Amino acid sequence: MIDVPAGGYRYIPGVFQYSAGVGALDGFQIERVTFQTPVPLADGFTFIEKYLTGQGVPLLAFCACELRSPAPFTDAGFIAFNRHYCGTLERWGIMTGDKNPVARSNVCPEVDKPAEPSFHAFCFARKLPGASGSFVIAGSGEAEEGHASYRERTVRFGDTSPAGMREKAVFVLGRMEQRMTAVGATWSDTTAVQVYTVYDLHPFLQDEIARRGAARHGLTWHLARPPVQGLDYEMDCRSVPVEHRIRS
Repeated sequence: MIDVPAGGYRYIPGVFQYSAGVGALDGFQIERVTFQTPVPLADGFTFIEKYLTGQGVPLLAFCACELRSPAPFTDAGFIAFNRHYCGTLERWGIMTGDKNPVARSNVCPEVDKPAEPSFHAFCFARKLPGASGSFVIAGSGEAEEGHASYRERTVRFGDTSPAGMREKAVFVLGRMEQRMTAVGATWSDTTAVQVYTVYDLHPFLQDEIARRGAARHGLTWHLARPPVQGLDYEMDCRSVPVEHRIRS
């Protein structure tokens, strides 16, 4: 993991779009802010800049976010969107080159879709003496990241049968566990676990999710698709002791 001392957290290197996860440095605590309704990307960044400044927190403390998009992107469309998104992180001094420390989930609701890519939530690290252990693991679908296309690295591509979805879920659960290991955590440390799919997860909910301890505090199931065409299952998780809700 790579430390970001000025931001109060460390991160698991990922792809240029986002890091694989973040963990608070000792003496810092990650907090989460959720918007009551999604806020368009540009307006969301403006709000976050004012909010963090008002809280006396540096912009460099912005460490994770959750986005909502109207529909899954093509591979090329996803790259173009991410370059646009990363522009603000570069302006804030958070991102340099293709080194992006900010964890992220970006999913597409099946109903009540936003008109454009929007913020659902964001996280930041706040200085707090004695605090330690909070983390946010970025969303991951059933494909290896960082390749020319997702299709060539997708588990059971196009297979949404019960067996296919189980295999996809097992892959993603393993990815979550790998990332938590990097921050020194397990499912028992999580305060929330989220899953994103439009397909039935009941056939493997007990055997694959609950038995691992991934639903110890319940499981938040969003009827949503991963952000790239061809992906069918995504998860993220976190250990965040303080959460706020903003009526937008």
